Amino acid sequence: MKKLIVVLTAVLLCAGFTWATGSSDGAAGDVIELGVLAPLTGTNAEYGKGFQVGGQMAVDEINAKGGVHGRKLTLVIKDSKGDQKESSDLARQLADDDKILAIIGDFTSGCCMANAPIVDEAGIVQLSPTASNPTYAGMSDWCFSIMGRQDGEAPFFARYILKKYMGVKKVGVIYINSDWGMSAFDNFKKEAKLVGLDIVADVSYVQDEKDFSSLITRLRSARPEVVLIMDQGAVPQVINQIRASGWNIPLTTLGPGTSEQLINLTKENSEGLLLSTPFFFDPADPRLTAWKNEFTKKSGFQPTVHPACAYDCIYLLADAIARCPPDKITRKAIRDNLASGNFTGITGPLKFNPAGDITRVYMICAVEKGQYVVKAGFDYSKK
Repeated sequence: MKKLIVVLTAVLLCAGFTWATGSSDGAAGDVIELGVLAPLTGTNAEYGKGFQVGGQMAVDEINAKGGVHGRKLTLVIKDSKGDQKESSDLARQLADDDKILAIIGDFTSGCCMANAPIVDEAGIVQLSPTASNPTYAGMSDWCFSIMGRQDGEAPFFARYILKKYMGVKKVGVIYINSDWGMSAFDNFKKEAKLVGLDIVADVSYVQDEKDFSSLITRLRSARPEVVLIMDQGAVPQVINQIRASGWNIPLTTLGPGTSEQLINLTKENSEGLLLSTPFFFDPADPRLTAWKNEFTKKSGFQPTVHPACAYDCIYLLADAIARCPPDKITRKAIRDNLASGNFTGITGPLKFNPAGDITRVYMICAVEKGQYVVKAGFDYSKK
């Protein structure tokens, strides 16, 4: 753990990040409380636990160096269950607690968008590691996200993965009927039309759906060359049910990232799966390898981009707090410093645009022999 802290500290110092470790106001032992909204139970529990573990790793590292202004960080974690009403109720609880200086979360765009009026009225930051609906961050000056937007990733998927890399013309799409899913599909559909992809069938399902057989039948009857699955938690079930139906069509997915749980639940059914990701744990990078190993040890599963983003969110907020005068750490000051910051985390450069989100670049990953690999030479986003 000490080695990991040293390596990460060196990187953060190079990015211009410094800690004020002296006591701020004579209140030695005071803590700085940050709220966390995450789906610790339900379909997306893997991602919620990733938030919890990744965020706590950052807190432990910061506190080991004396905290911020001599005060330790602590996380107040609430289980949103991936439900918009539950998330909003919890967001209200956190916002009404004056000790909570900012909120990290939630996981889904739908939850974050439902919470936007609440955090706007209360004047508290909601910094999501993962919300990617293009509408979300612009809903309030208090809303931020670092995942990147679906009007960036979904067009990348259409133009580069399906059209350029795979060279297909006919695609069938199955997506979750949520704010995130509809946004992802709409942005994909626009780009597909521009590049000459024919969406021969599109079907959707609601949260917590278990039986996809009728939807698979509809897709299969349209005779696509490839199927694109747009979701996170239900992707393994969709893959397994497609293969159980005897349909050996090429599969792609937008949403889950490089999820170890996906491979564990699908086994050989996900072999050859293609996906997009803005971040990959490069095994040649000792810093990322150390972080990945530490996360895996603490969580029991390998990380995707999602917990790495949660980790970065804690450092972003710590940086914003560190740049406040020690006796003037307010929600408003944190928001202003967050918006104006220029920070480099483990997932890359993190500088917010005026809307409150960032622009990511994407790469193509594939499942090969039960492992995720980057398709070298096809990092179209950098061209």
